[in-house]
Amino acid sequence: MTDRTSEIASKFLGKKTDGSKMYDPSLLVAVPRADNRLQYNIDNNDLPFLGWDIWHAYEFSTMTENGIPLTRLLKIKYNCSSEFIVESKSLKLYLNSFNMSRFGKTFEECLQICKNLIEKDLSEKLQTSVVAAFIDNNAQRINIFSVFKNIMNFVDETKIEADAFKEAPEVIKLEDAGWVQEYYLTFDALRSNCRVTHQPDFGDLFIYYKSCKHFDEGALVKYLTSFRCEYHFHEECCEMIYKRLYDLLDTKDELFVCALYTRRGGIDISPARWSKNCVVKDVYKLIDETKFARCGNKQ
Repeated sequence: MTDRTSEIASKFLGKKTDGSKMYDPSLLVAVPRADNRLQYNIDNNDLPFLGWDIWHAYEFSTMTENGIPLTRLLKIKYNCSSEFIVESKSLKLYLNSFNMSRFGKTFEECLQICKNLIEKDLSEKLQTSVVAAFIDNNAQRINIFSVFKNIMNFVDETKIEADAFKEAPEVIKLEDAGWVQEYYLTFDALRSNCRVTHQPDFGDLFIYYKSCKHFDEGALVKYLTSFRCEYHFHEECCEMIYKRLYDLLDTKDELFVCALYTRRGGIDISPARWSKNCVVKDVYKLIDETKFARCGNKQ
C-alpha cells in the first residue's frame, strides 16, 4: 500500500462525516490507479487488458422542484484506462447530496438534470468520459453468467488445504491440456479488505479463458482464497488476479476476469478486465446489460 494512495483515499474513508445536505460535487475524491499497478508490472501506458469499472447505486434519491421524492437504481461506467478511480465513500457522500436537492418539474426532467450533473462532475474529477444511466426499479434481471460453473464443482474441498491468506501467486498450477479449450469458472467466496478501513469486502469472481493450458482448479481455489487478508480496492484485486493469470498464459490466449462485489452503503463495484483479443460474447453483453447477475442468483 502506498502512502500517497492511502492519504488521498482517507479524506473521508474511515472517518465520521455528515457530507452535505445539498448537491455538492466538491465531495468527490479521485484516487490514482498507477501506484498499485506498478507493484504488478502493469504499464499504465500499455495496459495488458481492456475493461470497465461499473458501479450500481441502488438507492439514488432526489426530489423535483415541488419536493416530490423519487428513487432509482443508478449505473455508472468508465474505462479502466482512466488515470483515476473514484473513492467509494466520497461517491456515496456525493450521491447523498442529491437527496434533499430539487431538480426539474417532472420526474423525467429531474432525472435528466441529475444524469447530466453526475456525468459532468465525475468526468471532470476522473479526467475521463463517465456514462450514467437510471434503471427502472422493475427492470427485468437477466442472468448473463449462466454458462459459468462454480469452481468447487471441479474439486473436492476435503482434499484442498489452504494456509496462505495473503496473495500467493506461487500456489497457481498450470498444465498442458493438449488442445485449445474454453473454461468458464466462478468463485462465490471471494473476500478481500478495504485498504484504508480494513473492513471486509465479499464478492463473486468470474473467470473465462481460452487456451491449450489449464489452470488446476484446486490450486486456483487456494490462490483466490489467499485474498482473504489482502487490503486493496475492488478494482485493484480484479487487476491483480487478471495479471497473475495473464502472465502464465500465452499471448494468443483469451482471458476475462470480472469481480462482482456485494453492495455496501447501497453501492456495489463491479470491475471487469479482459484481454485485447478476447471475443467471448458474454464480455460485451456484460457491459451493455442493465444489471449484473450474481452467482446463484444472489442479489
